[in-house]
Amino acid sequence: MPEEITIPTRYLKLAARAWGAVDALPVLALHGWLDNAASFDRLAPLLKGVRLVALDLPGHGLSEHRPAGMHYHFIDFIQDVVAAADALNWDRFALLGHSLGAGVASFVAATLPQRITQLALIEGLGPLSGNPGEGPAQLATSMTQMNQWERKNLPVYTNVDEAARARHELTGLSHEAAVIIAARGTKSMGSGLGWRSDPRLTLKSPIYLTEEQVLAFLGAIQAPTFLVRGESGYLLKREFMAKRYHQVANLTVKALPGGHHLHLENPEPVAHALNGFFETRRV
Repeated sequence: MPEEITIPTRYLKLAARAWGAVDALPVLALHGWLDNAASFDRLAPLLKGVRLVALDLPGHGLSEHRPAGMHYHFIDFIQDVVAAADALNWDRFALLGHSLGAGVASFVAATLPQRITQLALIEGLGPLSGNPGEGPAQLATSMTQMNQWERKNLPVYTNVDEAARARHELTGLSHEAAVIIAARGTKSMGSGLGWRSDPRLTLKSPIYLTEEQVLAFLGAIQAPTFLVRGESGYLLKREFMAKRYHQVANLTVKALPGGHHLHLENPEPVAHALNGFFETRRV
């Protein structure tokens, strides 16, 4: 069973789940958008020789939400992750990220290369990028949404199973996997259950980085990098991803059976691949 831990940072109190001996290889795991630390519930027990701490990113799971008036901009998650590592007293550590978490992990590794020993990514490499010409309209839309979000009617579900079915219908995540996410990600709300995640996470970002900026960050990654993509996942459909691959100096890409959440839906092959990668750090 995982340990439930609380990580007090200078900014927010973050929740996390932890597996493995405290003196094993430190690995900080980062989940995807609107998921939570339970995203790693099926993968983490299969990983060998690591101390894996899976964060609930701010606004997700059991972690605190950002203060009123603040957005959830991609860049801000970089500081959150570093603050969590500092609170854990981890000077050097490995990163494991899925989707949004993979994008965040990529940028942490680029920004503080001296602290990251290894970078393991699942279905993600850098964030979504934007067209500079769309910036003004995007910012205007984001501001409008921020001013109106509290008027939104949030869904209420009878039980965890119903919330999981809604997530399955929205994302295609298998029902079994969606139950794992929903069990941690819902709370009592009036006559039923609602999602714990901050509704502001669904608002349009104020601004995206350009693809040129993303490539510059990826080019700054120094750690050995291992990217797992699902054979029926999202990465295969992204035309710009090949150029991103070439920016990372020490990158290995491995395709495995499964979709975007292959680490949760089919964890055994992912664990086997990651164990081989993390083992290189211990020999």
